[in-house]
Amino acid sequence: MTIDWPILSLIVFSPLLGAAVLLAMPKQRARMLRWTAIAATLLPLALSVWLYADYDPNRPGDAYEEKAEWINIPLEKSATGIEGTFELHFDYALSLDGLSLPLVLLTTVTAAMAALASTTIRKRWKSYYIWLLILECGMLGVFLARDLLLFFIFFEMTMIPMVFLIGIWGLLDRERAATRFLLYNGLGSALMLIAFVILIMTAGFSLEDAGGVFNYSYSGSYETILSNLADPQAYANMAAPGSVNPLYLSDGMRTALFVMLLIAFGIKLPVFPFHTWMLDVHREAPAPVVMIHSGILLKMGAYGLIRFGIFAFPEEADRFRAVLAVLGVISLLYGAVIAFRHKELRLVLAYSSLSHMGIVLLGLASLNEIGMQGAVFQLVSHGLISALMFLLIGSIYERTGTTNIDELGGLAKAAPFLSGALLIGGLASLGLPGLSGFVGELLALLGLFDTNKTVVSIAVIGIILTAVYVLRAVMATTFGPLKPKLEGITDARFTEALPTAVLLAFVLLLGIYPSFITELMKHSFDSLLNHLNTRVGG
Repeated sequence: MTIDWPILSLIVFSPLLGAAVLLAMPKQRARMLRWTAIAATLLPLALSVWLYADYDPNRPGDAYEEKAEWINIPLEKSATGIEGTFELHFDYALSLDGLSLPLVLLTTVTAAMAALASTTIRKRWKSYYIWLLILECGMLGVFLARDLLLFFIFFEMTMIPMVFLIGIWGLLDRERAATRFLLYNGLGSALMLIAFVILIMTAGFSLEDAGGVFNYSYSGSYETILSNLADPQAYANMAAPGSVNPLYLSDGMRTALFVMLLIAFGIKLPVFPFHTWMLDVHREAPAPVVMIHSGILLKMGAYGLIRFGIFAFPEEADRFRAVLAVLGVISLLYGAVIAFRHKELRLVLAYSSLSHMGIVLLGLASLNEIGMQGAVFQLVSHGLISALMFLLIGSIYERTGTTNIDELGGLAKAAPFLSGALLIGGLASLGLPGLSGFVGELLALLGLFDTNKTVVSIAVIGIILTAVYVLRAVMATTFGPLKPKLEGITDARFTEALPTAVLLAFVLLLGIYPSFITELMKHSFDSLLNHLNTRVGG
């Protein structure tokens, strides 16, 4: 529905307002800067909670939308001699539905908790929090944008802050991590931009007859592109008498576009073998930044693949479902096996993220409601769990100066709160019933079971390996005798305990009451499934 006040714009741009306030503050006032930044993350959190409370899951389609004319670029008239206007048109279009809302909630919760946990940052506080808020604005814009140009701008808006947050505030090899992040994600963005340009200049075509004067428009409107792609015959015939039809997307071109988007968003997700850049980021970036990176930024890849890949090209997604399943099971098994071999906690969690994103791909490969809901649930669940685990590992590193399993042990005696939270987070990561990780894995695998029992059977091996490496890492870190050099370490401070408790509460809530998320997605996949049933026969 159209609302009277721009709540979606407020959610997206309120972090920028906070960044502007920080810009005017003296850089020496670290405490004031910190709490101002935290307050700036709480406003979009409060607004997203309000949206959740007001959202009607029984209403199909977009629950909230904002749209305004943004860019109109006149084009030269057609050589056919037909009277009319020609323009390249982009709208400022934001919209929220049952697919976007869970990820918006995840973003606002994780960003606020990361800001709270940023007390470990010891230099250039003002710049750090400004970049953090700009990053949050970009992430929220990605999940709400409904124009291809606007989506691309928000998507790219997340890259620049991340490069600075890694390169300035990271660990010893931070410049290399920032460079690899930029190169890999830049490659994915280039592929996405090429695909978007082709879509705009073909499926973005629309025609209006104004009393014999034809108005031709090429736009980035998501609805226009989706409509044209869904009915290619009507789209191909959409032209004024005597004029040339808009460029028709052949089956080969549609397949090429789907593959380009799969690679572009697969790099961001990431999927094997495009995952190596992520390892450097998880290892070198400061803990609050990795909370956001693993908790939210990776989810942007899956969201883009669903929104612009599978929704726009359902037939191609159906033909590639076996590829998605194979990529998913390879990522799941490879991540689990390598995580089992590592003794560096940050890398264990990095490979764990790769493994859990494999489960997301398995859910998407099902192309049915249960599996797709499981994939999105897994995105939200893993976002919360990974943010929690990196928060705790950052706290451990600050106290011990290491995250090597062999140099840790016995932390339960000195820091029982941190150790207990780490154990619960580990149990959630391995999929213990009653915690959020179990629900996402169950739904994703149930959705795929009817169509590919073999892949599901292989995936179970990866889930068993997950239990082994998670328990090994957590038990070796927290139990056993306390190493002499670790004596005297303290337990969690308030700025660590509060975000830990909040993230734990959500992990428990989703495990006990999964409808908190699944109810939001009730009609999110209706159009996709109806299209598959009528056009593909699935």
